[in-house]
Amino acid sequence: MTSLLTPELTAYWDEPDSFTLAGYRRHGGYTALPRALAMEPDQVIQTVKDSVLRGRGGAGFPTGLKWGFIPRGGGKPHYLVVNADESEPGACKDMPTLLNNPQALIEGIVIAAYAINAHRAFIYVRGEVLHVIRRVHYAVTEAYQAGYLGENILGSGFDLEVLVHAGAGAYICGEETALLDSLEGYRGQPRLKPPFPAVEGLYASPTVVNNVESIATVPYIIGHGAADFAALGTEKSKGFGIFSLSGHVTIPGQYEAPLGTTLRELLDLAGGIRVGHRLKFWTPGGSSTPLFTDEHLDVPLDYESVAKAGSMLGTRSVQLFDETTCVVRVVLRWIEFYRHESCGKCTPCREGSYWVEQLLEDLENGRGSEADLDKLLDICSNITGRAFCALGDSIEAPIKSSIKYFRDEYIEHLRNGGCPFDPAASTLFAMESA
Repeated sequence: MTSLLTPELTAYWDEPDSFTLAGYRRHGGYTALPRALAMEPDQVIQTVKDSVLRGRGGAGFPTGLKWGFIPRGGGKPHYLVVNADESEPGACKDMPTLLNNPQALIEGIVIAAYAINAHRAFIYVRGEVLHVIRRVHYAVTEAYQAGYLGENILGSGFDLEVLVHAGAGAYICGEETALLDSLEGYRGQPRLKPPFPAVEGLYASPTVVNNVESIATVPYIIGHGAADFAALGTEKSKGFGIFSLSGHVTIPGQYEAPLGTTLRELLDLAGGIRVGHRLKFWTPGGSSTPLFTDEHLDVPLDYESVAKAGSMLGTRSVQLFDETTCVVRVVLRWIEFYRHESCGKCTPCREGSYWVEQLLEDLENGRGSEADLDKLLDICSNITGRAFCALGDSIEAPIKSSIKYFRDEYIEHLRNGGCPFDPAASTLFAMESA
């Protein structure tokens, strides 16, 4: 089963110097960059298009197509912005990539910036992860000293300045336009679109915003060729990606495998659900995606198959919960997070998230009535599609899917006058004391 894995970004994380320039070079790092610089920028973009790399930040938009939207000429500077504001519950692939393999990101940044004719790039890192910020600063410094950043990179005549920006710790800044507002020094709030960042992004100039994993994958595509990358995965979801398994799994962690891999296959590698328990529900793409149950173990984890089954692949943040877990409690915790992180700019999200949280809290504590379930669904349907950004839409996904699969569990809370589950049973330390 280990042959299922395709370790590229994660291949050398276990080496003590994997984060250094020397460690990265030892395994072929910075061999793709001179190839890219010897190509025309449009050739680089076409290669990424041919690879069918889709954005690894959640939306899955084709990366090469996004680069191609940048207008030629016009007199305005172009910018590249790397979104490293990973902070959704269950999402934990970009931070370990920055800790263990930041040079892959930097090499990808230089290639991407060259392709879109950007001479300044920003890495926007979530402010709380100070150890990650220090590691990225160190990597950028090493790249400057080696001549991979700065003026006349590798004698190509191409100049690039990279700046590391620490955010203030707002989940909303994971939304690309809110991130741009934050970079400009304003409060991080989403912008109305259009105009889109490719036309008017950072400082009202053409801007590409990409996820860490997306950019870090680019050196592989340039180095091995688009066909090599496109040979992995499924018909429309090409290549490999990092699947983050957390929760009630024997061996949690990052599993880098081709898109289209199933959870059953990943669980075989991860030792299955913790001993003595069974899978109850899970998220294929983080807390903002509809829940799946054990009946979805064989759904291929690619964009099309997951969507057809009723959820979203998202960031491949696979959170697993066994039968000791109260689904109402889990959904309430997620909604508390979204309510807290709502920027408050638009009424549907600001007021709707608060209202939904209150209803869920009543249901968790055995108050309210069965009619509140329909009220929850009605409120969610009035939030989705009416908010400035996708944070509002994220509220509906876990609520609607949990009611669909576990309506009886909600009603049991009302009959029981409170939660029928022992809250300690679902904790990992309960396993140790059992």
